[in-house]
Amino acid sequence: MTMKKLLLTTLLLTGTLTAENRIGIDINSEDIEILGSVNLNTLTNYADGTTYILDASYLHTDGDNMTTVGFSGQNTLQGVEGLTLAFGLKGVLASDFMAFPLMAKAAYALPLNDSIPTTSLMASFAYAPSVLTFRDGETYSELKFEADMEVISNIHLFTGYRNIGTEYDTHDQTFNNSFYGGLKLSF
Repeated sequence: MTMKKLLLTTLLLTGTLTAENRIGIDINSEDIEILGSVNLNTLTNYADGTTYILDASYLHTDGDNMTTVGFSGQNTLQGVEGLTLAFGLKGVLASDFMAFPLMAKAAYALPLNDSIPTTSLMASFAYAPSVLTFRDGETYSELKFEADMEVISNIHLFTGYRNIGTEYDTHDQTFNNSFYGGLKLSF
């Protein structure tokens, strides 16, 4: 059953290939995550300063699985070249909880010389208080740090750390606390 969910999610996220955006996969010794994002501006020919992103992920861990779908608006911060900020909302679904956390993300492209591939650092945070957490959940929090390098045009290697915590009506649980590495393809 779990393999069917993983394959279905892979097929759904592969649909982002035709939308000229990004798919990826990250792994460690116990987890696998499949990622996909679509730049909605390219689909609608919207050319204002704000970029609207739809992203999805599927995280398979030893204990449970988690699916997320998010929507955010992002823009560069004036006065700080290379810094992009994004704010939005996402839906999180696991076997025993559901949440709609608010999220914030910052990405900074390091100002390195031309002989070094494009390298960026990213940090993101998502939080859902009890009013945005359902089923058996009480609160949800997610923290991610990531370093990304475009090693070949449109191919990125990345490494990162994630901590996903859930507070239930009866107990607290760390859903995932791990380092990972992966590959992203941009289209």
